[in-house]
Amino acid sequence: MTAVTDLLGILDLEPLEEDLFRGRSPQVGWQRVFGGQVIGQSLVAASRTVEGLAVHSLHGYFMRPGDPEVPIIYQVERIRDGRSFTTRRVVAIQHGKAIFSMSASFQISEDGPTHQIDLPDGLPMPEELPSEREFKALITADAPENVRRYWQRERPIERRPIDLRHYTSRDRLDPYQYVWVRSTGPLPDDPEIHNCVMAYASDLTLLDTALFPHGTSVFDHTLQIASLDHAMWFHRPFKADEWLLYAQDSPWTGGARGFTRGLIYTRAGELVASVAQEGLIRPIRART
Repeated sequence: MTAVTDLLGILDLEPLEEDLFRGRSPQVGWQRVFGGQVIGQSLVAASRTVEGLAVHSLHGYFMRPGDPEVPIIYQVERIRDGRSFTTRRVVAIQHGKAIFSMSASFQISEDGPTHQIDLPDGLPMPEELPSEREFKALITADAPENVRRYWQRERPIERRPIDLRHYTSRDRLDPYQYVWVRSTGPLPDDPEIHNCVMAYASDLTLLDTALFPHGTSVFDHTLQIASLDHAMWFHRPFKADEWLLYAQDSPWTGGARGFTRGLIYTRAGELVASVAQEGLIRPIRART
């Protein structure tokens, strides 16, 4: 609950002026701001300038690493206010320079034809998987100190991966993963809060999927790994404090980049959101 309260506080941006907001970062020893935090805060900023419409998509680019010691200024530009769709552009600024930019589109509630890609049959429910405490104990038993510190920190999003091999071995695996996720405590009823929390969570495991075929992870000190861009589509309302299955794959890596995709389902099998991301995966070369 403390971590969820902290996350809600981080997402509660301070208004400075019309279309101008200030956000803070948690002081937990990170060297740079978590990308999902900037995505979530940018969506909060955009949403606060829109009434009567719900976000249906966002597209963002990471340009510079964020400094967790310094507040982030979010500047919203009102690109268009239409009868059915409204568009906003948000720029996140630190030290006088843009660190992230995002466009977001909002839509009124409308009816239309409906279909979705269904989940594979036979996937285990979250209650059938190790709890967060059991999961952390398993993967930190023989882990390096930096990995133990990362996982032992209290966090607002609980994860229950269906396959633990990536966390317990260096096997080369197929580029797929299924992870149940939810907030570790209840959230307010506001649907936009649930959208923003899921936007935050959508960056947690996605890029790691591109590393599965290479037998490594985001903790690999020989690689420079960072999100480059992030897109998300919101298909229907959902609750981020209830279990959601994040189905992820990585169709391609190359050119020092990895491409990843995600589909987010309710436990009843309803597809509620889709995600795509490309990330930097570059060998760190020794300086001479």
